[in-house]
Amino acid sequence: MSGIIELHDVGKRYGTTEVLTSLNMTFEPSTTTAIVGASGSGKSTLLQIINGLIRPERGRVAVFGQPLPLHDLYRLRRRIGYAVQGTALFPHLSIRHNISLMGNIERWETDRLTARTHQLMELMDLDAELADRYPHQVSGGQQQRAGICRAMYLQPEILLLDEPFSGVDTLTTREIHTRFLHLLEVEPTTVVLVTHDIHEALTLASELVILREGQVEQRGATTTVLAAPVNTYVENLLGKDDAV
Repeated sequence: MSGIIELHDVGKRYGTTEVLTSLNMTFEPSTTTAIVGASGSGKSTLLQIINGLIRPERGRVAVFGQPLPLHDLYRLRRRIGYAVQGTALFPHLSIRHNISLMGNIERWETDRLTARTHQLMELMDLDAELADRYPHQVSGGQQQRAGICRAMYLQPEILLLDEPFSGVDTLTTREIHTRFLHLLEVEPTTVVLVTHDIHEALTLASELVILREGQVEQRGATTTVLAAPVNTYVENLLGKDDAV
């Protein structure tokens, strides 16, 4: 295997429950891959393993061509953006300071912080007047856009997304999808997207992975998987408007 992310024979269990079983997977640069499966299939665990938040009991994980380090994960994570369900914005920070958090940690100069924050807000169609508001003063959709801006702040080579667009109405979600796709055109990166929404997966991803009880049930180009599901499980999952 050779890719920007590689997993070989990866296994993870919590207590007696095996969450991932002998997982083999490669992610190519500058592609968007959606991970879809029932609740408990191991989707979020997979992202956490890639980001080094948790360690597998067995197997090998390589990112950027190197095994995940046991120490100094901060250096690795500067190259990986991460956005989760609920945005995880800090309530005591303004939208501006939430977005520019990583730039501040990296001790960027004020002019550079201002320019990058403005650039991302414009790309994600966030009005400049929202910059000094706090998360509770903006809509859920605006919070999600801010969360994506923060995740993309350091122009990461990998972007991990765990249900980042859930919890808002359909129209708002479609608008955010449009802006996100535009952002990826301007700043291409490798995206791994965990989602319960099949329509979202089909809209955003060129590659689709169907997980079932910690194993890959089917993987391939989104159009191929949609046209030729390998079994009734995949067919039913793809056919559900409310797939989980």
